Amino acid sequence: MQKQKRIAILLFTDIILISATYLLSFYLRFDLSVPKGMMTLYIDNIIIITLIKIIIFSLSGIYNSLWRYASIDELVQIIKTTIIANAAVISYMYIRSIHFPRSIYLMTTILDIMLIGGVRFSYRVLRRMKNDGLNITIDTERKRVMIVGAGDAGAMVIKEFKNHKNLNSDPVVLIDDDKSKEGRKIHGVQVRGQRYDIRSQAIKNDIDEIVIAMPSASKSEIKEILEECKETKCKVKTLPGIYELIDGKISIKQLRNVKIEDLLGRDEIILDTEQINEYIRGKRVLITGGGGSIGSELCRQIARFLPKELVILDIYENNAYDLQNELKRKYEDLNLKVIIASIRDNRRINSIVERLRPNVIFHAAAHKHVPLMESNPHEAVKNNIFGTFNVVRAADKYGVDKFVMISTDKAVNPTNIMGATKRLCEMIIQSIDKVSNTEFVAVRFGNVLGSNGSVIPLFKKQIAEGGPVTVTHEDIIRYFMTIPEASQLVLQAGAMANGGEIFVLDMGDPVKIIDLARDLIRLSGFEPDKEIPIKIVGLRPGEKLYEELLMDEEGLESTTHEKIFIGQPIFSDYKVLIKKLRNLEEAMCFKSNNELKKEIGKLVPTYKRPEDINNVRKLDIDKEIVASKNSK
Repeated sequence: MQKQKRIAILLFTDIILISATYLLSFYLRFDLSVPKGMMTLYIDNIIIITLIKIIIFSLSGIYNSLWRYASIDELVQIIKTTIIANAAVISYMYIRSIHFPRSIYLMTTILDIMLIGGVRFSYRVLRRMKNDGLNITIDTERKRVMIVGAGDAGAMVIKEFKNHKNLNSDPVVLIDDDKSKEGRKIHGVQVRGQRYDIRSQAIKNDIDEIVIAMPSASKSEIKEILEECKETKCKVKTLPGIYELIDGKISIKQLRNVKIEDLLGRDEIILDTEQINEYIRGKRVLITGGGGSIGSELCRQIARFLPKELVILDIYENNAYDLQNELKRKYEDLNLKVIIASIRDNRRINSIVERLRPNVIFHAAAHKHVPLMESNPHEAVKNNIFGTFNVVRAADKYGVDKFVMISTDKAVNPTNIMGATKRLCEMIIQSIDKVSNTEFVAVRFGNVLGSNGSVIPLFKKQIAEGGPVTVTHEDIIRYFMTIPEASQLVLQAGAMANGGEIFVLDMGDPVKIIDLARDLIRLSGFEPDKEIPIKIVGLRPGEKLYEELLMDEEGLESTTHEKIFIGQPIFSDYKVLIKKLRNLEEAMCFKSNNELKKEIGKLVPTYKRPEDINNVRKLDIDKEIVASKNSK
């Protein structure tokens, strides 16, 4: 009802203004002495002229615009519409052989733009003045915002903040590295410095929140800006990068809190899509653990390459169900199957692989939580080792072309049962590849940011609760990678596989967990150790201070992809391994936790106690500290 009322008022106003433009044009053209015949001619055609213009105005959509948010786009729309409307009137007059002085047509067009546009823009001005007056007297809790990036995205953010008072944010200062922009204003907000001025300008302008509006910037550039933002006490938000946007369009709705992933500073991974296409497109692909963090992202990535059939296999129905719905929405033509099954069930796995005959299997199903597996080693052995063994044998038996297993850096010199079981899985892969027509490979990487049970969601929850944020050890370091990064590189490594390789992903430099905690606290707008305390709680069972991606004897070879390397096979006797696995299967039935771990130690020579590794690492750290002090 309100909309119809607004349109009716605008229609009535435009009818009055159309008449007013002609009268003004006549009086200006004839110096207030309009010939009687000319005025009679206009009066005889006033209804048709007005009707033509109103119809064209309606068809152009200017009655559907929200003029409280009027901008350059609406002004351009009015200019175009009035020119078209006046051109239509001229055509009508020509057909009717009615002749006004040519200057009349020019003046009516100009006056239409001024009056019809002026009425609409004055509505926005009056509303803005009213809102500003209310804000001065009532709202004293509005956030003061700094915008980093004085480009189109920055201008959009400022405009949206000013138009939508319910966002409760006032943009007060702009930052941009382009020196030529310094001192200039965008929508009334001045550029007052470059990235290295962020901290000083945040203090000077009493900033509450920083918005990074640079969607086309590289991740390394964003990281540098975030390093400056961390020196302030402001909460930091950002617009997603262009590569994250489906349609490339930017909106204030996409503004999000800065993720810790942004601090990794790694640019988008470039995939060889042609190479991936060759083994995915038109093929049947099975993903075990397809509902998990890595498995589900693999499904999303693979769906883009148009497989003949995509099969999600998972024991946990809720995740698989959610993923099924998501993929069906995004890829309507995708031939998708969801199978609820356990990789522990050898008969069931054989039946599935025999019936579906997949060309490619990605094996992501595994128990991965280190402390839980330390206290439940039997489950780790059942699921990780024998579950993998079941899928591997089925792949070999039914002629799967390619088998890619997801491994972990914890498999290198493992200090916990989870890592030891994954190393045994690698040994299974390397050994069966020598006797099978299937290409078996493993892909090894470290911690995945944002995956289920990872440290970041825990830190976020602890920060939301006011702390403390718990860190196991002040010297503990880890390699990190995002879920999309890991999944894309797994796909790429699969394309490179010849069989028997362990692909190692370049995860950049390792990160101190305590630094990660401090960064996350700062980016949430708090000060570490003061507003949000950090508590050292001690290493968990089986946990070591650092992780490795490669064993000494494996060596390292580069590949055609700069982020993927190959560790050479170091275990190949499949028959010997089968015998040892049978012994392990018997031990699993009646031996205690500690006895079972000893049996695993016989199979994995590099499996050591965590204290043996950590004590050596602690000595190295102490030596580094002493050397650093001496150098000073």
